[in-house]
Amino acid sequence: MSTLSWIITVALAGGILSVVAAAALSVALGTHRVSMLISYAIGALLGAAFLEILPHALEHGQPQRMASTVLFGILVFFVLEKLVLWRHCHHDHCEAHEAHAPANDHGRSGLLILVGDTFHNFVDGILIAAAFLENTELGIVTALAIIAHEIPQEVGDYLILLHSGYSKMKALAYNLLSSLATLVGSLLAYYALSELTEWIPYLLGLAAASMIYVAVADLIPGLHKRTELKATLQQVLLIGMGVASIAVVQALVGE
Repeated sequence: MSTLSWIITVALAGGILSVVAAAALSVALGTHRVSMLISYAIGALLGAAFLEILPHALEHGQPQRMASTVLFGILVFFVLEKLVLWRHCHHDHCEAHEAHAPANDHGRSGLLILVGDTFHNFVDGILIAAAFLENTELGIVTALAIIAHEIPQEVGDYLILLHSGYSKMKALAYNLLSSLATLVGSLLAYYALSELTEWIPYLLGLAAASMIYVAVADLIPGLHKRTELKATLQQVLLIGMGVASIAVVQALVGE
């Protein structure tokens, strides 16, 4: 196989494999308990942002610029969420004016996660292409490491899409569509690697911003609706498990 064939095959297979594996694991855990598993999703998002994505961004970018990128990203996602909320608010009939908020958020947090995940997948594609352009063995190892890193995060993304009101099939379909950004990133990197590598830290900063924003602004406030000690301990434990899953995968496959 040529280098380009390897890149296309691995980028497609890797994206699909991580998304399908995440969806299967989510179903095995029991999607009927999505509200409880959202605590795990929060941990997975925060773990991915602070333990994986931001450290990689800081390796290639200046700390001040990276901090500015994350801040800019959080503000952009706030405005984007406002636009989605306004789209669902007609006169006084929307969740912002209701005494009892609906179980889901009309897809807001799901949309923000998909945008951020698309940035992240695009960068993964660039990294895969860069590794294969070095040599095939390095490309395969890099792709396997990326897939392993992605699975716990994709589990969190899938659960958030379900929590946000998407059906199981739509959540899977949108995640698969987002995973195609890996192929786009790898193909562009194959033909213009030097130009794209300059954008990696900024794309990673935006991806981290989406994860931090969704976890802190959209998901954590919902956990405060249950104040009993048992529920609080369960939430803390599951958040810790989400963070730990990212840390464990990193320890097993390396940075």
